[in-house]
Amino acid sequence: MVTLAPFTKKEFEIYLQQGIARYAEENVQAGYWSASEAMEKSRSTHAKLLPEGFTTPNQYLFSIREPVRGEQVGTIWLSADTESATPSGFVYDLFIYEPFRRKGFATGAMLALEIKARELGLTVIRLHVFAHNPAAKSLYDKLGYGAMSTNMAKSLTTRTPE
Repeated sequence: MVTLAPFTKKEFEIYLQQGIARYAEENVQAGYWSASEAMEKSRSTHAKLLPEGFTTPNQYLFSIREPVRGEQVGTIWLSADTESATPSGFVYDLFIYEPFRRKGFATGAMLALEIKARELGLTVIRLHVFAHNPAAKSLYDKLGYGAMSTNMAKSLTTRTPE
């Protein structure tokens, strides 16, 4: 279905630039960050999570490749915690490039990632989904992921019906 290939240094550099921008945009859209602070907060978060770049221990960054021509169709990032009582992984990012969406590549990538996670001795994979991304939520629901908690908010700047 798809293959996962560890990032090359060049792929990581491209990913990091795009990933920082995407994460900043997602947090602005979700209302967590203001547009003026988003890029700096995203850079800081990525620097904290990847202090040694793509060679940071327990961080697995992959190019998602379609199986016939080996063309890169997206990226996926798994963080592994093998030291806890429940060895677990966290998917920090799954991104499929626009021309390849709705063709099964995200599903294939997640299933391939499950195999990698089992090879690492992980027993659970966690992830976060922004509420403004129903396509991602639908994908994860289909793959058997369930909610562990729900963050909710109410705007106090708009009038609500009484």
